[in-house]
Amino acid sequence: MEPQQLKSTIESLLFVSGEPMKLAKIAKICEVSKDDISQEVEALNANYKNSESGFCIIRKDDSVQLATNPANSQVVSRLVSGELQSDLSRSALEVLAIVAYRGPITRVQIDTVRGVNCSYVLRGLMVKGLIERKETADIRGYLYEISFDFLKSLGIASVQKLPDWENISKNEKVEELLIDNAEESIIDEQAAEQVSSEIKE
Repeated sequence: MEPQQLKSTIESLLFVSGEPMKLAKIAKICEVSKDDISQEVEALNANYKNSESGFCIIRKDDSVQLATNPANSQVVSRLVSGELQSDLSRSALEVLAIVAYRGPITRVQIDTVRGVNCSYVLRGLMVKGLIERKETADIRGYLYEISFDFLKSLGIASVQKLPDWENISKNEKVEELLIDNAEESIIDEQAAEQVSSEIKE
């Protein structure tokens, strides 16, 4: 993969993910070395800085995430504070319901149920303290679930006390969507591993 194409691919992956990604995972997807990814991330950051872009890439240990330019923090904070003070939007309520009735659940699975990227909405719900996430040991990344504050705000002891939880949490159409998504992910992973092994041979 040409350097310019690799930069573009990394940028797209980080944008779509909306979450920290491990360099090793990006390297596996792009079928290049971890060092190549690290170098291109540095190059991307240099490009952002030189062009006064609104983006930057932050790095913590072996994970990277696409973020906003620190120079724009005051303006960005206005948006964030506005979200905190506002009532939940319809999209936020939908995502919250999915997490409440189907959690723990990955962002990709939430996207599958709603049909759109939910990274921004999830961030807003976490900022409000209504949901929380935990990292997993496998390739799924983060799992989202409702927080204790959510339960306290509703005055219930567990998610099982939500209205019609038994039926909604086991909705067959949603189950089929998630199963199909899981199968596609496995197929993609197997294909990537096959290509990787063929390259090594």
